[in-house]
Amino acid sequence: MTPREMEMVEVFTSEGKGRGLKAAKEFWAGDVIFAEPAYAAVVFDSLTHLVCHTCFKRQEKLHRCGQCKFAHYCDRTCQRDAWLNHKHECSAIKAHGKAPNENIRLAARIMWRIEREGGGLTEGCLVSIDDLQNHVENFGEEEKKELRADVESFLNFWPPQSQQFGMQYISHIFGVINCNGFTLSDQRGLQAVGVGVFPNLCLVNHDCWPNCTVIFNNGNHEAVRSMFHTQMRIELRALGKVSPGEELTVSYVDFLNVSEERRQQLQKQYYFRCTCEHCQKGIKDDLMLAVKEGENKPSQDVVKEVLQFSKDTLEKISKARSEGVYHEVVKLCRECLKKQEPVLGDTNIYLLRILSIASEVLSYLQMFEEAAGYAKRMVDGYMKIYHPNNAQLGMAVMRAGVTHWHASLIEAGHGMICKAYAILLVTHGPTHPITKDLEVMRVQSEMELRMFQQNEFMYYKMREAALKNQKIQVMPEPTNEASSGLFHTKQ
Repeated sequence: MTPREMEMVEVFTSEGKGRGLKAAKEFWAGDVIFAEPAYAAVVFDSLTHLVCHTCFKRQEKLHRCGQCKFAHYCDRTCQRDAWLNHKHECSAIKAHGKAPNENIRLAARIMWRIEREGGGLTEGCLVSIDDLQNHVENFGEEEKKELRADVESFLNFWPPQSQQFGMQYISHIFGVINCNGFTLSDQRGLQAVGVGVFPNLCLVNHDCWPNCTVIFNNGNHEAVRSMFHTQMRIELRALGKVSPGEELTVSYVDFLNVSEERRQQLQKQYYFRCTCEHCQKGIKDDLMLAVKEGENKPSQDVVKEVLQFSKDTLEKISKARSEGVYHEVVKLCRECLKKQEPVLGDTNIYLLRILSIASEVLSYLQMFEEAAGYAKRMVDGYMKIYHPNNAQLGMAVMRAGVTHWHASLIEAGHGMICKAYAILLVTHGPTHPITKDLEVMRVQSEMELRMFQQNEFMYYKMREAALKNQKIQVMPEPTNEASSGLFHTKQ
């Protein structure tokens, strides 16, 4: 955080929440309130050879560290930038014989930075690592057992020549990681690839209907001159007008759950019970639990039966997706929708979850027409539930727009791409790789729409010829990840 950004916010004691951040000046939708580089960050264990360990971008070919053979980088620039944080890690991995898991690696990187700079306030930080909450006292028996195992693994990995820390302090660091580790995504925002700690972000409290969003930006090292390079960072961005003195909030969990389920998730993961207006008043719960109205209104028993069938189906879908059996996923979705459609309302979260999975998997299987129908219904439901500038809404509308374009539904597709672009300009900003991709799509779909309106027959002929001459853009393989919270939790 720059000195100028530090003047834009103020640390204060938020009633019932502890410390918080409030605005010291007025902000508008899309304004970057502050940007913050990671105090420490690591790539997930399963992706260490596929993702750059400096900027967290997925790349086809990565340079491997010649010493430890573990760390991978986009290029020499990323490798050079990483050396300060990788130097001790590199020799420790060589001495240990192998790299430990991501939790141990992150704790070690934090400790090496503390060894260099001390555990107090560092430049650009409003709060020190020492002062962050660890919630160790709230751990259950299973969490305490995992903590003891992590501490033991850490001590086995930590070099004897490095500064030695007490068990209580090491436990504090693991507690901080457990409740403050922020999930990092690849440059397209499509996959979670790592976890990092951002002390200033930890001061921003939760609200289910927040006034800010936090976005990960991988930075840019592509410019020839290094003065134009930007580093990997998170950005806290305003979703609308924020007045001076107003508390800055983000949502730690996906809003697409009824208030009691969100409260349970927050209690389990972050050790507090949410008291925001949306939870206290159950705002939008009626939409998320909607059932068909009118003459054919279903009985409570029928609703209960369909909801249980939906939950059972989602479990079966999860298993089939993890095994990559996508045609089975489609079959399960179709069966579930047949049961849901006469009973559940258009905004019911169980219907929306099935529509989301069906559209994503059918797009991957290139069954675009059917996928587009489900995507349209999903987006219509999302628009009634989510905050109009919600990042997840923007990403969902973008995917639906691309699906409609593949299905040759150019008018609807262009409309959705424009809507997604408007949302992501606020949530991600114009220079983010996702927004740039979307701008290219918007210009292309606008050009195609004009052609379509002038001569529909010629448009389809030219589109067919173009698609024959180029490899069709395949949708990304569906992941089996549930919509994650803001902060990473150990699996």
